[in-house]
Amino acid sequence: MIQPLKIIEKYYSKGSELYNVLIIHSEQVRDKALSIAAKHPELQIDLRFVEEASLLHDIGIFLCNAPAIFCMGTHSYIEHGYLGSDLLRMEGLDKHALVCERHTGVGITKEIIEKNKFPLPKRDMIPVSLEEKLICYADKFYSKSNLDNELSIEKIRKHLGHFGEENVRIFDEWHGVFE
Repeated sequence: MIQPLKIIEKYYSKGSELYNVLIIHSEQVRDKALSIAAKHPELQIDLRFVEEASLLHDIGIFLCNAPAIFCMGTHSYIEHGYLGSDLLRMEGLDKHALVCERHTGVGITKEIIEKNKFPLPKRDMIPVSLEEKLICYADKFYSKSNLDNELSIEKIRKHLGHFGEENVRIFDEWHGVFE
């Protein structure tokens, strides 16, 4: 069994504001995902993997420039997923790395990356496994800039709608499975 906090502490100073934001957010996502999995034993979700990957899904944020959440890196925030994925691959955690890479929004297609000229590798970054989808779904309920609140379904749908109705459709599909 891997130790997610030990991995996080290789890149974050324990007790720093950024560390606290990351841990609180990641624990919220983990708890939501595990709660959903407990309600749906028929889905046969890998609980250990969900716990580990939920805690690690945002490990790349420190490399990005998002001062409101204490991130003082040089990359655009949209890059945090693939940057975290690269870190986890270096740790030998290829499966966990996929969660990092694929959790932004409801996933990002190569077509969207190219159309919007996002500073991302030109490849599909879409959740594939049930565990990836569950973590991505649970992540939508929590913002690192407002750690005290769980977002409502309507707020999530409205936010995703800014990026296209297809994003809302995917979220609604996941909602049908997980709730």
